Amino acid sequence: MKVLLDENLDHALRKLLGHHQVVTVNYMGWNGIQNGALLRVAEDSEMDVLLTGDQTLAYEQNLVGRRLAIVALAAIPATHSYRESFQYHCRNRSSRSRLVSTR
Repeated sequence: MKVLLDENLDHALRKLLGHHQVVTVNYMGWNGIQNGALLRVAEDSEMDVLLTGDQTLAYEQNLVGRRLAIVALAAIPATHSYRESFQYHCRNRSSRSRLVSTR
């Protein structure tokens, strides 16, 4: 699976996504591209998933008919280790489950 990591997330997430092909917006040279254009260029580059920290993306863009999945990550409460929480989720989900915000 080709995963695009948005510029608003820590690049350390790449290591937590193990067997997936993960590239960053910076690596692709797409820094500063606005959301609508970023979605188009990601789809044109055959990305499967956009991981972003932008919680308002769904309100700002028309996501109907998009060819890539968009996962907006929410902040994890300070009582949990970010890495441990993410790794726990990855170990304990089926291959077809979805990430769901639990704010």
